[in-house]
Amino acid sequence: MKLCHVLFLLHGPIWGLHLYLVEARPDPLLSSLSAPLSSPPLTPIPPISASMTAAFSPGIQVRSEDQHQMSSDKKLRISLIVASSALGAVILSLLCLWIYHRKNSHKSHKKNSHNSGLSLGPFMGKNNSLKMTRNKGSVPLMDYKLLEAATNNFEESNILGEGGFGCVYKAQLGDNSHGAVKKVHGGSQDVIREFQTEVDLLSQIQHPNIISLLGYCIHGETRLLVYELMHNGSLETQLHGPSHGSTLTWYLRMKIALDAARGLEYLHEYCNPSVIHRDLKSSNILLDSNFNAKLSDFGLAVTDGTQNKNNIKLSGTLGYVAPEYLLDGKLTDKSDVYAFGVVLLELLLGRKPVEKLAPSQCQSIVTWAMPQLTDRSKLPNIVDPVIRNTMDLKHLYQVAAVAVLCVQPEPSYRPLITDVLHSLIPLVPMELGGTLRATEHASP
Repeated sequence: MKLCHVLFLLHGPIWGLHLYLVEARPDPLLSSLSAPLSSPPLTPIPPISASMTAAFSPGIQVRSEDQHQMSSDKKLRISLIVASSALGAVILSLLCLWIYHRKNSHKSHKKNSHNSGLSLGPFMGKNNSLKMTRNKGSVPLMDYKLLEAATNNFEESNILGEGGFGCVYKAQLGDNSHGAVKKVHGGSQDVIREFQTEVDLLSQIQHPNIISLLGYCIHGETRLLVYELMHNGSLETQLHGPSHGSTLTWYLRMKIALDAARGLEYLHEYCNPSVIHRDLKSSNILLDSNFNAKLSDFGLAVTDGTQNKNNIKLSGTLGYVAPEYLLDGKLTDKSDVYAFGVVLLELLLGRKPVEKLAPSQCQSIVTWAMPQLTDRSKLPNIVDPVIRNTMDLKHLYQVAAVAVLCVQPEPSYRPLITDVLHSLIPLVPMELGGTLRATEHASP
């Protein structure tokens, strides 16, 4: 029903109602409706007395006064009928107007909801419930032939690293642009799920301490991820590779720890829902040309929105997996804090997270170091020889205390990554992202 028709129905009966009420005896209900129209007061008609009624005989003609009384009663009845009809028409009109408005409003809401959903469709995969605090858009789908040419047909000389997933190749993406292409083989459900998780997460995340995903490609059972190139490789290579940490000074190591903590804080505190990395380790902390550290490899990451998080398949790397997750399958953000504590011990001691004592016997860095970390007389002697005696002892004790808290067996005793971050900031020089002044960090 059009709005003009509704208004006609509303206004027409009201004027008719007023005309009839002027001539009729006012009813208590109707008088309230007609009162604003300032109708002249009506002289009440006296009722017929019982004696007069008794005097009437069946054959006697009614007097003119009685005829006037009957005429008035008839008019009153007609007025009431018309008023009731008008009131009904008004109510019906209002009802139609309400239905019309509600219907249009519903259509508009449905249309808007449909349009807003279109922007997310092409970018989200199976985990379409994932929604971060910052929406950074999508990652482009790249052509396989382009990546094949960029890596010189995946030439062996372009390999930057390799693992159980496949190899990472250096790629020439443009005249002055390079990237790192991770080539993942196999079409198993685990591989597909991890690939999809990484694309979904990194397409929504942008942070200085988290690796940037430039694109991805699916070619048959081969899947490729294209990242920004990190010229100094991984922290694992720097610490345990040929250089054995010789390029990493005490302050560079503290900067790397601070950068990794900032990346984790973003995942835990600023993503919505929050993200648990689940595979934090030195090989997944990459370093650019200025030794800025960035977290990488998000294939095993889970969000707080994941159902049955305590029953997720056990995954991770030996030496970094928190005891409660290893033994009971309990996964929380404190699991990442434990792994961060292990990385901090690597930076401090220059040792691998797990070392072989015999062909069938291994020892973790946590088990070996814990008794000595809390003994100030022994602590300086177990520090990585590359950095030994190059730091303020107060700073050394503080870093050791933070590491001890992070690797506590009971998750509730571990600090939040935000607390760890605030403990490290005063230990890093201002030029490296901390708050330590130049006069305070002169070489000892």
